[in-house]
Amino acid sequence: MKAFLFFYNIGFSALHAATRFLSVSSPRLKSFFTVRKGSVQELLQNTSLQAGNDLVIWVHAASVGEFEQARPVINRVRSSGTSCKIVVSFQSPSGYNLRKSCSDADLVVYHPLDTRKNAREFIRHLQPDIVLVMRYDFWVNHLWQARQSGARLILAGAVLQDNSIYLKPCMRWFYQRVFRLFDRIFTVSHHDTRKFHDLLDAGQAITAGDPRYDQVWQRSRSTDVIENLRHNYSGHTVLVAGSTWREDERCLLDVFKKLGNEISLIIVPHETDRKTIHHLESELSSRGIAGSLFSQCGEQYNPEEVLIIDKKGFLAELYSMASIAYVGGGFGINVHNTLEPAVYGIPVIFGPNHHNSPEAEALIEEECATEIRSSADLNVVLRNLIEHPDKRESQGKKAGSFVRERLGTTELIATEILSPGSTG
Repeated sequence: MKAFLFFYNIGFSALHAATRFLSVSSPRLKSFFTVRKGSVQELLQNTSLQAGNDLVIWVHAASVGEFEQARPVINRVRSSGTSCKIVVSFQSPSGYNLRKSCSDADLVVYHPLDTRKNAREFIRHLQPDIVLVMRYDFWVNHLWQARQSGARLILAGAVLQDNSIYLKPCMRWFYQRVFRLFDRIFTVSHHDTRKFHDLLDAGQAITAGDPRYDQVWQRSRSTDVIENLRHNYSGHTVLVAGSTWREDERCLLDVFKKLGNEISLIIVPHETDRKTIHHLESELSSRGIAGSLFSQCGEQYNPEEVLIIDKKGFLAELYSMASIAYVGGGFGINVHNTLEPAVYGIPVIFGPNHHNSPEAEALIEEECATEIRSSADLNVVLRNLIEHPDKRESQGKKAGSFVRERLGTTELIATEILSPGSTG
């Protein structure tokens, strides 16, 4: 292991030096380094972390999506009555900025740069009993120091796709040693578990399921934020299109123009900056379609106009008032979260690029979702669902059952945290 750490630190030092040099002319890189300077200081200033004999749990998430998967686990541990302190670290600015005031954690910080010095200081001050890493984002010096300090390391939501970088000939040796640092690896499927065993020699991997099912289920229990919208759209067939990009929006608007008042359309773009919203407004205008912005509607919404949600944070709740859901990204790199609408028991539609989303492919296989490749396809699918409510209801029920049958991952991960070794 020492040889592995030696070579890792040579590589990391070279990368660190190169990015430091580039940060002189890159505000984004400069910010990357600046925001991470205070992580250890934040630990020192939070005196409550040092008090008592509480179980100290360090949860690391690359960004907000991974943190949301950890959230049900955090809540389950809290509800167990165990006296604990929970520190959450993020790699991405978006994750940190959106969740820095999260009440579920005792402290939220940026993950420090993965130097040996930073790792020693961070772990010495934090003194974690448990380290929970969600899905990926492995910083070897910090993991090594945590393990050396006596912490138990858990990886949850692990996936091993056939084209994974973990399996590339030049990288497999590296990742075999990374995964050896973990005491327990929870995978999302039996297929992933077999690959961890056979290809990465990670015998501590067991199948737990995908924490996202528990995440979307827990979040679906609260929809208060959109009750006024729900009232305005009562009695209408509503299509909520979430996490959309330009190609998705062109397809949706072309079909909406043909359907007229047969359906109410709510579009939630993946990005809500002014440039994106202005472009979407232009797309509506060029087709002669009336639209309005959520931020400018007050409490009155017209279901006959396209409603553009120009505010982040409640897409999952919006799906709860939909009759049908469209999930964006399928005409780009990959479809976004298809479980968020499926949990509400409604049909789900998305574009052709979904091969890096096992749950999207499973939804299609179980006849809970439909893939479309063009606006003509979308037109046919929507007309079928609008004109045949019984078919819409049947497909929706399958989607809801699909999610419910896969719940329980949270309990398994929480059990490992509270009773180490009991899941093996």
